[in-house]
Amino acid sequence: MEQEYIKISELNNYIKSLLDKDIYLNKVYLKGEISNFKNHTRGHLYFTLKDDESRISAVMFQSSAVKLTFMPEDGMNVLVSGRISAYPAQGSYQIYVDKMEVDGLGALYIEYEKLKKKLATLGLFNKEHKVPIPKYPEKIGVITASTGAAVKDIMSTIKRRYPICEVILFPCLVQGKDAAPDIVRQIKRADEYGLDTIIVGRGGGSIEDLWAFNEEIVAYAIYECNTPIISAVGHEIDWTIADFAADLRAPTPTGAAEMAVPTVLDVNTLIDNYKIRLNKNIKNMVNTKFIKLRSLKNSFILKNPMSMYEVKEQKLDSLMDGLNKNIKLVLTDKENKLNKINMSIIFQNPYNLIKDKKIKFDLLLNTLKLVNPLGILEKGYSLTTINNKIIKNKDEVKINDIIDIRLHIGQIKAEVKEIK
Repeated sequence: MEQEYIKISELNNYIKSLLDKDIYLNKVYLKGEISNFKNHTRGHLYFTLKDDESRISAVMFQSSAVKLTFMPEDGMNVLVSGRISAYPAQGSYQIYVDKMEVDGLGALYIEYEKLKKKLATLGLFNKEHKVPIPKYPEKIGVITASTGAAVKDIMSTIKRRYPICEVILFPCLVQGKDAAPDIVRQIKRADEYGLDTIIVGRGGGSIEDLWAFNEEIVAYAIYECNTPIISAVGHEIDWTIADFAADLRAPTPTGAAEMAVPTVLDVNTLIDNYKIRLNKNIKNMVNTKFIKLRSLKNSFILKNPMSMYEVKEQKLDSLMDGLNKNIKLVLTDKENKLNKINMSIIFQNPYNLIKDKKIKFDLLLNTLKLVNPLGILEKGYSLTTINNKIIKNKDEVKINDIIDIRLHIGQIKAEVKEIK
């Protein structure tokens, strides 16, 4: 019997049809680590899922990839669901992923980074919003669990270093779903107590244990608080959103207490330094005043007080001499002017002046009479007008016109009866 040979594509398509018909392979759930990740320009995602012993190719088409809330990358542990089928062109089988999420702690870390980036963009972590922690506080508020190592460490450290400071505890939940709202409530409450500093934190733990301090509402409560806040969450390697939002981040709760208050020794040393500086300043001031006093005691004026008045007396004499000289000059000038006036022609023979002025006046008066248009009326002439206009020609009037005739003495109003 002759053997029948088939094409490779026919075999791969047959295998694909078998896989597509298997109900157990139509919906599978896998977890593994991403490697060889490629984000295609068309939006499709190609990668390999692997565990410690095996691997499988995977593809997530653009229609499903757009629903992701994160960007996959190599080394990320994920949970995927999809169907198993073959890719005939290469003769391999793969999983076609329709859903993907980050596995376990990786999901929390992505959420942490996402919120951190968001709040940083909004400016909640900017340095200009942070205020300095008071060096010598009188009252400090502590927001943490009422039991546990954190509150004991903070209280004992403050009491040992700076016993004169009053510490007020604001107990709150520091773990679980109700912790974040409780922390926010106590921050707002403590902000109304007139405190110098607030310490917010808890002891160490896993990322899930510390998660309340990664909540957005806690970050905003710290940002909006008017009282300076020191964040003290977990151990030195633990960084939470609260650390970035606070005015100061402490590596541990004990470290926060040390940052919040000085030691008695530091204060005593500071006071001693102030005493030394004060005594030195007073001594310098006294020496300066003593030198100035000695200089004044040895001055010429104090040793010879009359010398100051002698100079003033000489200056007064000089001023008096100058004044007398100026007065004499003014009187002499006025006397010369008076003599000159007395010697003038007017004062010697005033009648001749008057006579001369009368002659000039008569000449001017006669001149005015000659040019006066009314002067001719004295000789018997008259001036005839109509409507205040002098009549020079008979054509300027007509019969029955009323005319005015001005004489040397008086006026006549007349009516024209005849014109020649």
